[in-house]
Amino acid sequence: MSAAPYQVVADGVHCIETGLYRTGLAACYLVRSGDRLAFVDTGPTNTVPSLLGVIDALGLTPGHVDYVIPTHVHLDHAGGAGALMAACPNATLVAHAKGAPHLIDPARLTAGATAVYGEAEFARSFGALTPVPEERVVVAEDGQRFDLAGRGLTFIDTPGHANHHGCIFDAGSRGMFTGDTFGISYRAFDTAAGPWLFAPTTPVAFDPEVWLNSLERMMAYAPEAMFLTHYCRVDAPERLVDGLRQSIRDLAAIALAEEAQTEGRKARIKQAVTDLLLADARRHGCDLSEAEMLDLLQVDLELNAQGLEVWLQRRARGH
Repeated sequence: MSAAPYQVVADGVHCIETGLYRTGLAACYLVRSGDRLAFVDTGPTNTVPSLLGVIDALGLTPGHVDYVIPTHVHLDHAGGAGALMAACPNATLVAHAKGAPHLIDPARLTAGATAVYGEAEFARSFGALTPVPEERVVVAEDGQRFDLAGRGLTFIDTPGHANHHGCIFDAGSRGMFTGDTFGISYRAFDTAAGPWLFAPTTPVAFDPEVWLNSLERMMAYAPEAMFLTHYCRVDAPERLVDGLRQSIRDLAAIALAEEAQTEGRKARIKQAVTDLLLADARRHGCDLSEAEMLDLLQVDLELNAQGLEVWLQRRARGH
């Protein structure tokens, strides 16, 4: 069994490449305390064999895994949770109250993702979803601490990107596993100014005001680093959070400017998101060509536009 590429990014924290779409797009994390292990996010089902390879490379076994903790149930974060739990006999799945039912019975996740991607692409990128037995699931409460051989992992309810999103503060590293709540920051966009972040407005639960509040709650823990699913570790989050706040506001403004014009709206939103992100990356000092940036961002540009369109539709129903 071969291991996925991984790197140590803090004491006892391994960042693992999931291989989704391209290298450097999506990661998950393995936390080690003594001989006990916890996964935060899992990648899709297709990644699970190589995650087990990482455990083996560390000289441990799946029996050493105590927790599997998806930050939320989007498939790039939690698609492999069921298969990983099936392989780890002593593990408990820790999940948000609104996400746990979809991991116990993933039929709706499968149906929704298949409708978006088609059966062939769903199978190729994600693989079949395995249900998690309900008795192996703990619904996490906000502020609940989980003990990993003396290392505290605290669950924080952080809606805004998704209403079933939770982040994990790791007392051992003073870092936070952020899922998507602290944004996306691909390493290819790093410059002398540091990391470049933007907000993922993926369908279906974007809520800018709630998201901004979640950032306040995260920063109250005074984290020294953020461990992003997309992608890897970023430091000095206190210097980055204002840029992420602005990204949330800017993306919301793009959508609201189109709120009254429904015909052809999604295409216009996507173009405006594209223009915004390219210009922002340039201001940050990115010297990649436009073609290179568009290639790296192609998945996010489409998903952000879809999510903003869904947000406007929700607002219309609410009104």
